[in-house]
Amino acid sequence: MWKTIVRRIIILIPQVFIISLLVFLLANFMPGDALTGKIDPNVSAARLEELRQKWGFYDPWYVKYIHWITNIFKGDLGESTAYKMPITQLIGQRAMNTFWLAALTTVLNYIIGIILGIISGRYNEKKPDKIIVFYTFFALAMPSVIFGLINIFIFSFKLKWFPVGGSVDVKYVAGTLSYYSDRIYHMILPAMTGALLYTVSIIQYLRSEIIEYKNSDFVVTARSKGVPEKKIYSRHIFRNALLPVASFMGYDIAGLLGGSIFIEKVFSYPGMGNLFLESIQRRDYAVVNALIILFAVLTVLGTLLSDVIMSLVDPRIRIK
Repeated sequence: MWKTIVRRIIILIPQVFIISLLVFLLANFMPGDALTGKIDPNVSAARLEELRQKWGFYDPWYVKYIHWITNIFKGDLGESTAYKMPITQLIGQRAMNTFWLAALTTVLNYIIGIILGIISGRYNEKKPDKIIVFYTFFALAMPSVIFGLINIFIFSFKLKWFPVGGSVDVKYVAGTLSYYSDRIYHMILPAMTGALLYTVSIIQYLRSEIIEYKNSDFVVTARSKGVPEKKIYSRHIFRNALLPVASFMGYDIAGLLGGSIFIEKVFSYPGMGNLFLESIQRRDYAVVNALIILFAVLTVLGTLLSDVIMSLVDPRIRIK
């Protein structure tokens, strides 16, 4: 397994290089720049041209790319023109917010998905299954932006159970128990919103696998031997049905770490997804490039993580 992990990491290098080149070219040929519409109108055109010359906006694309990729290898992602701070520091601040939101969303996602998937598969074609199937179709058709706004309207404005947005109230001092509990409090609604939407694939895969295994030979044999139905589901059906769900776990974790862009935007949550949209709007292409490269690396690592999880869940599977 360790050889495979090292081999995948080596393959990651040319993949990230190609992605970085494509992303840089797309950003480079987009109209406008970071100074377009973002400077005080009293600033003269000569001063704007001076800044563009200073920041290398008129250099050939390959010169800018070589300069950019060289700095990345040095650990320097550049400076954000919109936030006036190093990109490494900026992403570092947002990354922890996204990490904790992704962690809570993943936990809720799998708890809801596994419970509903088991119920739906065990009682297929019955009333509980029909209700869960209706919910999955509803979740598939519901845009995350609309669902997030509905939850804000109901649980924030009407019931006042949760805050409208943000990550923590400014009145709390960092490092205190009240500070961390308030951070969790702010994450509950966006995490639940994301989990209720993203759990559909888990429910559908688990349901279909359970229905298939219910009539398989080893289950029929277990029933004929008098094995209790509860034990059949827990030790035989569920364990085998969980394999496809486990195979997607790495992708889910990587995707959530990449940032639930629209969820973070709707809830004004200061994570990497929200930063990504803000950087596009402000033409802060250095930040956009850095975030896309980070998302690409997380996606490739998610693939590797899925393979590792599969080999751990089922000892019969070995990565060669």
